[in-house]
Amino acid sequence: MTDDQDDQNRDQAQGEGNADGRTTVVIITRDRRDELLHTLDRLAELPERPPVIVTDNGSTDGTAEAVARLHPRVTLLRPGRNLGAVGRNVAVRQVLTPYVAFCDDDSWWAPGSLAAAADLLDRHPGLASVTARILVEPEGTEDPIVAELRSSPVPGPRWLPGPALGSVLAAATCVRTAAFRSVGGFSPRLWLGGEEELLAADLAALGWWLVFAPGPVIHHAPSDARDATARRVRGLRNTLWFTWQRRPLASAARRTLFLARAVPRDRASLHAFAQALAGLPGTLARRAVVPNRVERGLRLLDETQRVSTARRYVG
Repeated sequence: MTDDQDDQNRDQAQGEGNADGRTTVVIITRDRRDELLHTLDRLAELPERPPVIVTDNGSTDGTAEAVARLHPRVTLLRPGRNLGAVGRNVAVRQVLTPYVAFCDDDSWWAPGSLAAAADLLDRHPGLASVTARILVEPEGTEDPIVAELRSSPVPGPRWLPGPALGSVLAAATCVRTAAFRSVGGFSPRLWLGGEEELLAADLAALGWWLVFAPGPVIHHAPSDARDATARRVRGLRNTLWFTWQRRPLASAARRTLFLARAVPRDRASLHAFAQALAGLPGTLARRAVVPNRVERGLRLLDETQRVSTARRYVG
């Protein structure tokens, strides 16, 4: 996206009455009507007054109808089926702003945080994404993953406004729209669960940088409406697929052996490895190893994740 296009999109958004026309918020949802309505209420109170796009992934609990009735200014997309993370891709096609802030239906950006993230992206054209500090509600305590983001071992240039990251958190990250589109968004094959790793690696392979910034804040009130076991199966399967699709063979083998030893020895883990093995031909057909500079960062992350208390394949 050119500077002229950025200016045009910003002027258009501001002409629609937004206090800050740089960022659109994108949310995917399925059967979490109450959580989503709470999130939309919080977003409507933001001083930035961002455009909001919701992709309803085939909800059956009246989610779409409630959004249309109570939040008519929200752009509501209804593909008619559950697209998983690809629902974000569908929403980003509608985006006119230079930046996209993702959040889940049970998380919301704090006042001023969208502007703070946009400021960083404005000042640093080599940045693809800014991941925010996550506060878990109702206590408002810092999510354990934040400590790992803050101490990320990934090396980066001195101009970065925060620690370089090897991946992003889709529920708490503001991305450059053009960068997201340049890698095709989230993978339809991965669908949902750990889908961020592949996106992040492909961005890094193109020379983009991903950072954690402690200034922007997102609140997360974890929903009870989730299938933790199915989520774990998909997350582990997708990690294995990503590993063999983008990592050198030696690194992929080491990572696979580590996961085999580290995950719970139960039916869910067995299903995940079985799905990963069944999909291995498709994974290898898509194989494109990341550049050495990206792989160095991923290897350093492998070491920190071996002792991580925040990253566990449980559920």
